[in-house]
Amino acid sequence: MSNSRPLKGINVLTLGGIGPVPFAGMVLADLGATVTRVERPGAGAGPGSVPHDVLFRDQILWERNLKDPAHVSEILDRLPSTHILLEGFRPGVAERLGLGPEEAMRANPALVYGRMTGWGQSGPLAQRAGHDINYVAISGALEPIAGADGTPVPPMNLLGDFGGGSMYLIAGALAALIRANLTGQGSVIDAAIVDGCASMTAMLHSLRAAGQWSGGRAGNLLDGGAPFYSVYRTADDRYMTVGAIEPQFYAELVEKLGLEGELDPAKQYDESTWPAMREAFARTFAAKTQREWTQVFEGSDACAFEVVAPDEVLSHPHLAARQSYVERDGVTHPSPAPRFLA
Repeated sequence: MSNSRPLKGINVLTLGGIGPVPFAGMVLADLGATVTRVERPGAGAGPGSVPHDVLFRDQILWERNLKDPAHVSEILDRLPSTHILLEGFRPGVAERLGLGPEEAMRANPALVYGRMTGWGQSGPLAQRAGHDINYVAISGALEPIAGADGTPVPPMNLLGDFGGGSMYLIAGALAALIRANLTGQGSVIDAAIVDGCASMTAMLHSLRAAGQWSGGRAGNLLDGGAPFYSVYRTADDRYMTVGAIEPQFYAELVEKLGLEGELDPAKQYDESTWPAMREAFARTFAAKTQREWTQVFEGSDACAFEVVAPDEVLSHPHLAARQSYVERDGVTHPSPAPRFLA
């Protein structure tokens, strides 16, 4: 990996918050920016004093009381040398504190001012409280993600807070930073988790438009409806994933499972065969442990891989080879991504 990180020399200020704003700060710091997070006095009194130490890695703590006008004045004084400011308050809160876009961009007209909320700066829900699960649900992204009984399953807070929230905030901030560098004009970014989640359903709506999405749960190609794109329990109560969408990969999957005499690869997309296909896959996977199946599929293109637990990521061969995770001070950290090879 190149030692030159592309955001070196970029100064970022984050105003407290949990989840999406700290994660955005982490990614920007990983990319080389100098990130300073503003926290109320006492919030960063020592190691372990905040609940998200991994998200706050490599960031400078600046303790200031946002309700103290003198401290607000200090923050405004710092903005001329700041490139990106990120805040995660409800709409109107930053303005009441004297740190809204108008005041901030008066101090620095080229400032990138990123606003991270669940519902956005406008709309009938803008002032309502909510969390990841609510934003994902309203966006239309949660309904198709269902368990065996058909109940939607929260995908932790990966899809909403970090996928629909932080990553869209980062994309907007970097795009605005390019414009600021080219024109000297700053930007105010309205990054709403509900909007980001809606954006990520683009392929789902493409499939709907093409008549390739039934609308029912667990009845479609990518939502677990297809037996060759699903998850199966193993003999040791672990799991294997299967993603053999292409015919050649599916044929190899059937061969590796020893089901050539039972399943006809040519009928992969004949949905009338799917119930029997699923039963055969489930029965077969249940006959061996996860480790045994991992060995069976070693080196193959059957698109069958083990489900790795969070406490196993440091020892997984591929993740270890790439150092996708590292241990710092006894804590598992995901490594910076993406990587820059030149």
